[in-house]
Amino acid sequence: MITVTRLNGTKVTINALLIEVIEESADTVITLTTGKKLVVKEKSAELLLLNQQYIRSIGLIAAAQKSEQTEGPSA
Repeated sequence: MITVTRLNGTKVTINALLIEVIEESADTVITLTTGKKLVVKEKSAELLLLNQQYIRSIGLIAAAQKSEQTEGPSA
């Protein structure tokens, strides 16, 4: 889960695994796999960093790397 800030200043915590698209124009819009959209203050680079930190914290990166090591490189 990551915490982001809506334009009105309220904080909301979202499931980072549900993020499908992050669009940055005048505002940053997060589209979730559910179809819900959130307009937030954070820039896309910050959201990517938050997402990467979350994924590391739950061990998905380590699990993927271990899987690659046991299965070998794809052809």
